[in-house]
Amino acid sequence: MSDITDAARAILAFNDRGGYTVPTDALYPFQWNWDSAFVSMGFATFNIDRAYQELERLIEGQWDDGMLPHIVFHVPSDTYFPGPDVWNTHHRHHKKPTTSGITQPPVFGMALRYIYEIALTEGREDVLARTRLLFHAALRSHRWWMKVRDPEKRGLVAILHPWESGSDNSPAWDEALARVSTITKTEICRQDTKHVSAAMRPHHADYQRFIHLVEVYRECKWDPVKQWSAAPFKVADVQMTAILARATADLIWIASHLNLLDEINELSTIHRILLDGLRGRWRNNLRGFVSLDLISGKDIQKPTQAYFIPLIAIELDTYQHEAVQDEIERWCNGMIVGVPSTAPFSSDFESKRYWRGPVWAVINWLIVDGLCKNHLAELAAIIEGNTINAIERAGFREYFDPITGEGLGGNSFSWTAAAYLVLRHRLNNQ
Repeated sequence: MSDITDAARAILAFNDRGGYTVPTDALYPFQWNWDSAFVSMGFATFNIDRAYQELERLIEGQWDDGMLPHIVFHVPSDTYFPGPDVWNTHHRHHKKPTTSGITQPPVFGMALRYIYEIALTEGREDVLARTRLLFHAALRSHRWWMKVRDPEKRGLVAILHPWESGSDNSPAWDEALARVSTITKTEICRQDTKHVSAAMRPHHADYQRFIHLVEVYRECKWDPVKQWSAAPFKVADVQMTAILARATADLIWIASHLNLLDEINELSTIHRILLDGLRGRWRNNLRGFVSLDLISGKDIQKPTQAYFIPLIAIELDTYQHEAVQDEIERWCNGMIVGVPSTAPFSSDFESKRYWRGPVWAVINWLIVDGLCKNHLAELAAIIEGNTINAIERAGFREYFDPITGEGLGGNSFSWTAAAYLVLRHRLNNQ
């Protein structure tokens, strides 16, 4: 297995662009927010300084109001659409790299704790100043989330664009996205299908709606209050809320080590609010947690991986514990590798199309962590083992066909390499 570990490290080195990684060459030529957070944890298994640097380069793009954008355009590239000219966010982040105008799941806080814990075990007291700087960047981001994306105090943070979820074309967004116009002023010049088969990517109509949303928010000059009012797509997302809640708990842990008492109190309040919001999204009949369409007021019941992500943040009761285990096992039944991003019995399931069925190593990583938190170690070990086996068999691909185990999407993918390094590191240290 050392050869595969070496290969994973080599992918991170190959995708290094000077202190930050791109997800993969050409297809994604910039720094992506949650990709880099996962990648930093992969680096931490063998290079603490490089792990810190990944997060430090990411916060170069942090906006003055605390938002961490989903893309930082450190250097130009013509292999990705939409580029910085489409976003036109220059006025929102003075004297910083150009960025997109939306965000992504806040894995940052989770990553910082992971890196700091390893640094402490290695006796690296010299990282204290770096940790403190990154902690305060994360805290400003969490304040932004609570102020800007939960203004109505539900205890659930909202996404205003499917790209923010990280699960771009998930069936969870179909109904809400259908209300968004396909008319755009921007010419859509997709580059993704030049690198990956169109059968594995979102449809053209999806991209029309994605770009229409960008145009709506660009016309708001990226003012978050105006965006909230103008948004034709607005979803209180349980996956996003769960990741924010887990990251908040991790920031509380860091703050306790840094003796930041005021910050502990502030974060503890945020944590309680988010947990209360998440608990209310459980549905017995679905055996999972559901997001809320804030425009229609309806539950989003489409069976996607988001059903299970709240496990990373909350502790299940006895009924939920059994129900979740049964449901995940049902989703994985007959699959070469699980957990599929859409339930295989769903009419929306497509085993090769991006977030409509394929298995993602980083999602399995989160699900495994949630299962372990909820004392479902046996199921967690099965999913963890199958994920490692899928990568060893099919390579470091962007995602995997759950039915066949085939590697799909981009190749030499950074966060898949990072997932392998972290999961293998855990197994080796059990």
